[in-house]
Amino acid sequence: QVQLVESGGGLVQAGDSLRLSCAASGRTISLYNMGWFRQAPGKEREFVAARGWSGSTYYADSVKGRFTISRDNANTNTVYLQMNSLKPEDTAVYSCAARSGLKGPTTSNDYDYWGQGTQVTVSS
Repeated sequence: QVQLVESGGGLVQAGDSLRLSCAASGRTISLYNMGWFRQAPGKEREFVAARGWSGSTYYADSVKGRFTISRDNANTNTVYLQMNSLKPEDTAVYSCAARSGLKGPTTSNDYDYWGQGTQVTVSS
């Protein structure tokens, strides 16, 4: 079992930056594919970014060039989502997810473990 805990959310203004963290426990996630998803009120959960265990990265078109997913080199059980140039439409609950490396990375919801999420609110 893998437990995931997100942190770093908050209330910011448009144009600001935030860095979300996803701390994993229970197992090392160095061979897991990791993803970030978000869900705004009244909307379905949507893919934001993913990082394959080998280092490949994938982004939703809406965040490409603004968001970066990375893994902590010193602590490989922590994954980050650096969010720059935030927009009001980025407001959502952001959740991280882990998917076995045997399956390969994906932008779909097909992940094995999910965190509870952290709220990000961007005011205009």
